[in-house]
Amino acid sequence: MRALAMLTATEALARIAAGRLSVAQWHEAQLERIQAAEPTIRAFTAHDPAQIRASQPVSGSLAGVPVGVKDVLDTADLPTEYGSTIWANHRPRADAAAVALAKSAGGVVMGKTVTTEFATRRPGPTANPHHTCHTPGGSSSGSAAGVAAGFFPVAFGTQTAGSIIRPAAFCGVVGFKPSYGTIPRIGMKLMSESLDTIGALARSLADAALLVSATGGGDLGNPEQFTGAAPRIGICAGPKGAVADDATKALLDRAAVAMSKAGAHVSDATLPTAFHALERWHPVMMNGESALSMAWELAHHAEQISDGLRERLAWGTAQGIAALREAQLGIDALRLAFDDFIGGYDILLTPSAPGEAPAGLEWTGEPSFNGAWTALHVPCITVPAGVGPAGLPLGIQIIARRGQDRAALAWAAWVQAHLEG
Repeated sequence: MRALAMLTATEALARIAAGRLSVAQWHEAQLERIQAAEPTIRAFTAHDPAQIRASQPVSGSLAGVPVGVKDVLDTADLPTEYGSTIWANHRPRADAAAVALAKSAGGVVMGKTVTTEFATRRPGPTANPHHTCHTPGGSSSGSAAGVAAGFFPVAFGTQTAGSIIRPAAFCGVVGFKPSYGTIPRIGMKLMSESLDTIGALARSLADAALLVSATGGGDLGNPEQFTGAAPRIGICAGPKGAVADDATKALLDRAAVAMSKAGAHVSDATLPTAFHALERWHPVMMNGESALSMAWELAHHAEQISDGLRERLAWGTAQGIAALREAQLGIDALRLAFDDFIGGYDILLTPSAPGEAPAGLEWTGEPSFNGAWTALHVPCITVPAGVGPAGLPLGIQIIARRGQDRAALAWAAWVQAHLEG
């Protein structure tokens, strides 16, 4: 049954279409896997096997596909707590738009997945399936770990800095943060209005495309069937390239060589110095907007907010509205500038994280290679790219121009194929 649980969604749907697998058999394999591994992985905040077994078949692109839902997205039939005791046992009246769209396409919610506190600070209990003494990353901790552990083939994540890409890389799965606004955010507990983006964690690029297509992305196709010519690739460590560990630097070098041998035009792509301002503006925007979004919690339940999050919200408030507006307008201008910068490339290749997942569950890792791209509203994709010195997964990140999500997925499939080749 474990082999069935580890099928990609597209593989399972093909078997179902051929009459070699039933949706019920697929779900039972996932439920058996959850029963066996969840006590150790702890990916769920809410999970109801009876509800899953009682689900009625619905036609659509996700017909029967098990979906994990990060617990910052509202669900009417399961508690939604946003990673905080302030919202313990909260039961919204309606599903978030993303969840409703997934269900309308036939998706079956397997449960709510662990998030850090308000998708921002204090980690939950989830462990990395590859080594349970290491973090799975965050804030989409349960979604990444659940995909890697065989609990569901696809899951919703959200990203304000690196909360899809980093945990996907740490857990050795695909992470896809689409262009900002691709998936509607109605019914999501928003923290940063200008940054928060819903995306997918998945067992394959085709699975990621499937979920995002069904929930607002339009027809993203099957990237694994891409047969186009080799791309123009810029190797870009980004504003914080120096923090990458030796294994990650070596991975980027190996990727450049492999892509070049496969026929890609590969060159260094150094961001202009104007983009260094993202290091200053991203935290001002993230924490300043989060402080505004959490006005009610701060006014009525401040004592239930962790010290670390209260400090960041206080810092964001202290920067003042003028600094927040400067960051918003400055990043707006850089988005336009980035459109010009990337015009000479099809994609950029950059690290997904500084290295392997750190040891311990008290910290979800550093988003050094994520925040700038999130702020620029571009599609970001991480694909598994081998292992580091401790035997934990590494990822490589593909960046493309805003709105070019279908092309980004196709190029990511090209990159993944030639990394493995």
